[in-house]
Amino acid sequence: MNTTAKPNFGHVESAPPDPILGITDAYKADPHPLKLNLGVGAYRTDEQQPYVLNVVKKTESILLENHLDKEYLPIEGYPKFLQAATKLVLGADCAPVRENRVCTIQSVGGTGALRLAAEFFKRFFPDMQVYLPNPTWGNHNHLLNYTGVKWVDYRYYNPSNHLLDINGMLEDIRNAPRGSAILLHACAHNPTGIDPTKEQWIQIAEVIEQCGHLAFWDFAYQGFASGSMDQDAWAIRMFVERGNNCVIAQSYSKNMGFYSERLGSLMVICSSEVEANNVRSQIARIVRALYSNPPSHGARVAAHIMTTPVLFAEWEEEVCLMSKRLSDMRQQLYNALIANETPGDWSHLKTQIGMFTFLGLTKQQVSRLVEKYHLYLTSNARISVAGLSSRTVPYLADSIKEVVMESKL
Repeated sequence: MNTTAKPNFGHVESAPPDPILGITDAYKADPHPLKLNLGVGAYRTDEQQPYVLNVVKKTESILLENHLDKEYLPIEGYPKFLQAATKLVLGADCAPVRENRVCTIQSVGGTGALRLAAEFFKRFFPDMQVYLPNPTWGNHNHLLNYTGVKWVDYRYYNPSNHLLDINGMLEDIRNAPRGSAILLHACAHNPTGIDPTKEQWIQIAEVIEQCGHLAFWDFAYQGFASGSMDQDAWAIRMFVERGNNCVIAQSYSKNMGFYSERLGSLMVICSSEVEANNVRSQIARIVRALYSNPPSHGARVAAHIMTTPVLFAEWEEEVCLMSKRLSDMRQQLYNALIANETPGDWSHLKTQIGMFTFLGLTKQQVSRLVEKYHLYLTSNARISVAGLSSRTVPYLADSIKEVVMESKL
């Protein structure tokens, strides 16, 4: 008889369900022919098919002909990718780049970059709080909770007019404890689709500088917001040109379609080359303890595209086309709501940008969209406009009109 004690996991409770996974599971189980999944942030064609960029397929063929090995990458990542990624975000003529003051570490997607930053904060700035916009991407507070980093909200979205609450935002940042990390979406804010203007970005920079805060950037949509890599990096570059040290979490999931390749980077702008080397050594130790070293395939493909001018031009053109489709879907939805005379002001749909938009509906109205019309979206009325097509926009617009009219009865 075996009397050895066995591990008992009976005390482990089930984790709360992930909202996005719950939406996807419900969508898959629904047999209704008009169902739509508007929750998942992944680009789709107008035929609602996943899209692999042509420039990516071409580059993969080129690299495979060179008999790629599958050896481990360095802990910091693929060197050619690190150099190209840094220049893509900051620009080749950026002073910190010229002066070797940028620590760049390849990460497992943008989420991995955010997690590395959180681990770094916890180790070296244990009393620092991270300020998150309200609302923000749902995984921000989740990963900070698991890392043990303290966080609080700052005002961002004004639901009464569907605009940026710039005064509330600046007041909350101004009142934050000196030396806080202020998380900023560089472009295409998720979930609202509302970005500050250039003038507002300058105001935000001034307050952060006055209060001695750290700008902590989530940069998941470079090229996806405006169609221009440089334009979407404007806010970050402006902060850096003003002499600010920053932390930047970069992702290639959207602009290269690398959803499953898990490619990103974490950049830390430092005050000196020595400081950058010290930070790099510490983040490398965190990487070693978490996942040892990053995957190579996506990094090699991205590096080849970004360092080959003709391929880079093709990439920019494809990203611009994807960005334009998102804008077209947003405009078509606005036009359909106006055409069917849906009550309310829908002008905010035209000013929001990027993959996501806030419809401005109540939770009760969203519930009706799900239950009666088989339209799956998050409870805060955020939709991925990539989940729409020219064929499905009229159905969504008519369904929105119905739930708005119902709530007025």
